[in-house]
Amino acid sequence: MSDRTVEVGVFVVLMAGVVLLGFGAARWRRPADPLTLEEWGVGGRAFGNWATWFLLGGSMYSAYTFIAVPAVTYGVGAVGWFAIPFAIVTTPLTFIFTTRAWSVARRHGFLTHSEFAAARFGSRGLGALIAVTGILATIPYVAVQLISLQAVLSTVGFGGELPLLAAVTLVSVCTFRSGLRAPALLSVVKDVLLAWMLLTATLMVAMYGGWDSTFRIAGERFAATPNPADGLLLPDNGHLGFLTLVIGSALAIFAYPHALLGMLAAKDRATVRRNAAALPIYCVALALMAMLGFFALARGVTPADGDLNTVVPRMIHEYFPSWSAGIAYAALSIAALIPAAVMSIAAANAFTRSLYRPYLRPGASPATEAWVSRWVSLIVKFGAAALILTVDPAFSVDLQLIGGVLILQTLPAVFLGLLTAWFHRTALTAGMLTGLAVGVGMLYGIPKTDGAGRVVADHFGGSSWPLGDGGSVYVGVVALLANLVAVVGCTLLLRAAGVREGVDTTRPDDYLADAGDPYLKRLDDLIDGSPANGRAVPAPAQHGGRYRRARPQRKADEGQPIER
Repeated sequence: MSDRTVEVGVFVVLMAGVVLLGFGAARWRRPADPLTLEEWGVGGRAFGNWATWFLLGGSMYSAYTFIAVPAVTYGVGAVGWFAIPFAIVTTPLTFIFTTRAWSVARRHGFLTHSEFAAARFGSRGLGALIAVTGILATIPYVAVQLISLQAVLSTVGFGGELPLLAAVTLVSVCTFRSGLRAPALLSVVKDVLLAWMLLTATLMVAMYGGWDSTFRIAGERFAATPNPADGLLLPDNGHLGFLTLVIGSALAIFAYPHALLGMLAAKDRATVRRNAAALPIYCVALALMAMLGFFALARGVTPADGDLNTVVPRMIHEYFPSWSAGIAYAALSIAALIPAAVMSIAAANAFTRSLYRPYLRPGASPATEAWVSRWVSLIVKFGAAALILTVDPAFSVDLQLIGGVLILQTLPAVFLGLLTAWFHRTALTAGMLTGLAVGVGMLYGIPKTDGAGRVVADHFGGSSWPLGDGGSVYVGVVALLANLVAVVGCTLLLRAAGVREGVDTTRPDDYLADAGDPYLKRLDDLIDGSPANGRAVPAPAQHGGRYRRARPQRKADEGQPIER
């Protein structure tokens, strides 16, 4: 039996087992009533420490992370290392902010950022704008997961469009049937296989001279290239671009719809905090994968057809034992399918809760919500597949960078909103639109260059704006600053003009609530921040703040915001 046959055989057997496990996930912790969005979309909010841990790792550390990061270090060197400090910075922010998001979401029954923003600032329109932005930013993010999957499949020998579409179809059916339980269960398999791949990679590096030899040869290869921006160290004018990219990426990850989804599935605050504290373990794995880009460069691994996304799969093919290569291919493939599934679920939840229910069918039942989300999740995945099949894959990666700039503009409402409700709802909308205009305008004006610095296209050449000294700055941070200036300025002007604000229907203790709290999910029938049927918001007598007794509505399902 040839090495190639063993390699492909192990891969096929493991992927077949994964598909069967995905179908069977619907019976894992099967609830009495699975036909609700809360059960399908967030697993009944009942995941414990281990289930939450694997789900977070599966959704946040994806195949694109383990393929694209070493591809960037292979291509340009130290700049690709931004993913490691960005992941490290994310950990304390997750510990502080995600616990607050979990508590307020559990007490009010929220599933998305957009629902929270609508209730916090009393604006259904703001929630809808955040939902649309999140969906638009998520679709290209799903697309780059599929690009990574396509790179693995082509290396294994399953090139072309049909294998990719078959894989998307299988994961779509699993997600449609099992909801968030499927990626949660498959994440356990993915982490086990990934751990084996990393162990094999470490032994491989040791067998071929170790890291000293790797960095020495890689440095010599970078020195021989015409590109002044590559190398093992950042160029003198590259520090600002690197720093802003780290900051922007660390902030953006909180705003993506799928980033919140894994935490909302946790059963209590302690589970959220434990998992946030343990996330640096994944940073170690990410750092090792980034260094494998230098190893591939030092060993002379050549990407297929110039596509840097194939560097890691080709390195695995050339240097891993055949049976271990099959395991590594399966790990990378599952790492692409899991986040694609989670992202599509998160985007579908945002559509259903912030667009379909408020605007199209206010009286939708829980079963109808779940049914709509299932179909929208299919549309998101197949829409992402169509994106990479109809345009240049490199352009899809550029779209993902644009997505990061877009999603950053929701931060004042969904991130700072966890700390304060001072901002005016109209100012938040104006700030978002300002940031989006500045960000997209700057991205449009960035030329695309090749490895030698020659301009090959006039527009959408990346996410870093070139400066006069040869340096750069991440567009997302500039657009976010413009957003914040507009939000603060408009809030002051609108307050001075006496323009009415929306009612904040959250309370200070909402952000500290835990499992077993007597007010947990007290507003499950929340309609655009207003308790249905004119009921008062239950609150202990000692509470204070901006919230107040809800005014009655004419109809429970009108969905009109209450203003003060």
